[in-house]
Amino acid sequence: MDKFVITVARESGSGGHNITRKLSEALNVPYYDRDLLRKASDVSGIHERLFGAADERIGLREMLSAAEKVYTGEILPPDSDDYISTRNLFSFQAKIIKELAETESCIILGRAGNYLLRDRKDVLRVFIHAPLEKRLERVASFSLALSQSEILRRIRTEDKRRASYYRYYTGEEWRDAAGYDLCLDSGDLGEDGCVERILRVLPVFMH
Repeated sequence: MDKFVITVARESGSGGHNITRKLSEALNVPYYDRDLLRKASDVSGIHERLFGAADERIGLREMLSAAEKVYTGEILPPDSDDYISTRNLFSFQAKIIKELAETESCIILGRAGNYLLRDRKDVLRVFIHAPLEKRLERVASFSLALSQSEILRRIRTEDKRRASYYRYYTGEEWRDAAGYDLCLDSGDLGEDGCVERILRVLPVFMH
């Protein structure tokens, strides 16, 4: 198979991270999540801690003032007052994602990868979702100290954060199926079933 990139977006508690890891092992290609922060830090000279603090966290004032997508592809110079703004930090991450897509086969987890690479023919864009009750069960299985209501609050907060992040930078809806090539229900298929489905679709999609 020629070079390819898979982007994975996922609902909180859907098992998307595990699916990405298993997919990475099955295909023998790297996957990038927080690694992108280190790479963006190396390129920009901005401390990785600042990327971590801004990563997928948009203030309410910024969200309310965003009439359209914030990401333009422009990277501000170091002497700019907004050099370490959330907008510029995202632009550096976007730069890294696009460079990775140009140079190697890999999997990008989150960070609006499906939007940033939407015009490439060698990209399979995947969204992992599951019914709320299945996500509650999954999170409860490894968060024994949390009550059901605490888990529910955590899932809803995380989903809202991801949706707000995506809308702020792209002007589009995170859950909109039109932004993906493949939407999979991990509650129905299971993690391994999702991996198998992606492996089956990938060569056909890239043909």
